[in-house]
This record gives sequence, C-alpha cells and structure tokens, in this order.
Amino acid sequence: MRRSSGVTLTCWALLSSGLLTLLQPRPVASQPPGRGQDPNALVLGQSLPLSGPSAQLGLDYRRGALAWFKSVNREGGIHGRRIELVSLDDKYEPSQTLINTRQLLKRNDLLALFGYVGTPTTKVALPLIEAAEVPLVAPMTGASLLRRPELRMVFNMRTSYRREIAAMVDEMVRDAHHRIAIVYQDDAFGQDGLDGAMAALTSHGLKPVAVTTVQRNSAQVGDALDDLMAVNPNGVVLVSAYVSSAALATALRERGSSAQIMNVSFVGTQALQRAMPVGEANGIGVAQVVPFPWNRWIPVVADYQRCLRLSDEASGFGFTSFEGYLAARMITEALTRAGKNPTRQSLVQALESINDLDLGGFQIQMGRDDHNASDFVELTFLGSQSWEP
Repeated sequence: MRRSSGVTLTCWALLSSGLLTLLQPRPVASQPPGRGQDPNALVLGQSLPLSGPSAQLGLDYRRGALAWFKSVNREGGIHGRRIELVSLDDKYEPSQTLINTRQLLKRNDLLALFGYVGTPTTKVALPLIEAAEVPLVAPMTGASLLRRPELRMVFNMRTSYRREIAAMVDEMVRDAHHRIAIVYQDDAFGQDGLDGAMAALTSHGLKPVAVTTVQRNSAQVGDALDDLMAVNPNGVVLVSAYVSSAALATALRERGSSAQIMNVSFVGTQALQRAMPVGEANGIGVAQVVPFPWNRWIPVVADYQRCLRLSDEASGFGFTSFEGYLAARMITEALTRAGKNPTRQSLVQALESINDLDLGGFQIQMGRDDHNASDFVELTFLGSQSWEP
C-alpha cells in the first residue's frame, strides 16, 4: 500500500472464486400500492437491476443495504418502527425505471426512495422525484447531473465520477502512461465520464489518443477494440458497467495490449473479476468510493462484515455490498433524527443536519446547500495472489 497526493493505492487480490460465492438472482417481493400496508413500517422504495446482464450490481448493493436494515429491525427498528425496503427490478433499463418509479410513488405509505442504481436509469426518474418532493437517498451513481444544486430531493452518499477519474488520470500520468484513450458507455453515465476524463487530461496538458464507445448491457465491443488497437494506447480510461468493460479488457489482452486499464467504481469490482478469464484481470485498476471491505481494523468494516454474515452467510464481502450497507447507515441516521413519525420533509431536514458524522472510518457531511456526503476515493488494482480475510 502506498499513498500519493491524498489517494491511497492498494495492490490487492480478490478472494478465490470458491470463497466468493456468486449471489444468484432471487425473486423480490413487491407490495401492491394500498394493500397490506403496515402502519409501523418505514417504507423505502428502490428501482435497480435484479436480473439481466447488469444484475450483479443491484443484487450486491441491495444485499449490503438489507444486511444493515435487518440488523436495525432485530434491535427493534427506528423508534419502534421497522424498516421495509421495497425493491423493483429495472434490468438497468431506463424505461423500466420510469414504470417502477411511478408504481412506487403511488404508494401512500412511501417515505423515501433509496439506492437507485445507475445514471441513465436514475436520470429519467429525476423529474418525477422532484415533482413529488420525495427524497432520493444514496443513488449508486457519481454523475454530475445528480449533483446540481437545484435538485432539492437528491442526497448523494458517494463521491463524483469526476473525482474518481481525476485520481485515475493522475496515477497514470505519474506512471508515465501519457497516451491515454477514453472508452465510454453510450448513455448519460458514459457522457458524464467522458466529460470528466477530458477535464482530467486537460489538467495535465494532454489530449486523448482515441475516444470510442461501448453499449449498455452489451459484450459486443468489436468497434471499440479496433479503435484502440489502431492507436495502441498505454492507458485506457474505461467508463462502463462490468459487461462491456470485461469484454473489452479481455479482448485487449488477447490482442497483446499491455495498456493500463482504469475503471470507475460503478464497474463493480468483483463482477468485473468474475466476468473475465482467470488471471486476465490482473493489473486492472478500479476506483473505489468506500474503504477496503476486508480491512477489519476499520470499525465500520468490521460491523459491515458482522451484519453481512448474519444476513447472508453464503455470500462474501465486496465494494458494492459495502456501499449499500453504508448507504443504509446514512438513511437510518436520518430516520433516527427525523423522529417517531417522520414525514418526507422532516427526513429531508434530518439528512441536511448530518454534519461531521463518523461511522467508524467513513465520514459523512451534508448541509442545506450540500447534498453530497463524501469525497472518498481510493484506487485499487486487481492482483494474482490469493488473499483471505
């Protein structure tokens, strides 16, 4: 481990595939609006991928959040009221996110939206969310469009993609990787990443040697591969989910490229590792927005591991589930501050009151004019050695 310019660079290796059991998609029960509602429940709604090519992101995020919510409910809930998370599958497709959001907003017991996953999916729901004045807490996206000051209902836990990409480019330039190409997912998520990458390169007086795209939820990356091989970059900023990222990285290695590949956190570190042939992911970099989930010396990591073991013994630890857990910690802190009978407005005020909160190695700070809780960024690199907690 070494530290440079405030960014920790951790060379690490994931657990062997036998120790990291792939979480299989499971049916998620959703309660029809207006039926069987529990007056003692604090109802949170979310739309995220639970099936389809990008399902692992949603499954892991939800698993981490549920681990904390179950722990809270076992201890009697918040002011005697249990937390209920209603999760609807959108397959990482914006059209389905719209349908899900409309369904959730029809519920008269819905207190807040929580943990939407993805930029293009969350983007289409924003007008509905703002118009309904329902808080959206901890969406899993670092896009700039969710960090606009006029959005009064959005509360981000994770840092921005621009901070992640700046750290990635800084590291590549320090290691003499100056011929940098940009590959981005052809949607709102990728466009935000492209803008961030261009700004980061400009700060070093550089221009990309190539700019090319991949498609959401697709492993068809032939055109992007040809564009990269034509210029032979020694660094690649890759802004995509794990499906296309894994396909492109594998193809680059098969074609003999030794370029340093760097991914934003949304790629899903373990999902990326599992989607590539054994050993092919070695050396690939991934920016992280939460601390290392296997470092039990960090108090909040130790508690995350405890909660996850109690909730789901079969599944291992990981960055995405840890982010879900931390997001759940943030919203339960706000629910506690909002009192026994919270309203949407009192929850907003409670979220804005969270200032200098230390969860045990992860700091959260927000205010009336600052709905962005964290600026944590850490770079990690996949390695070849076995590592066990």
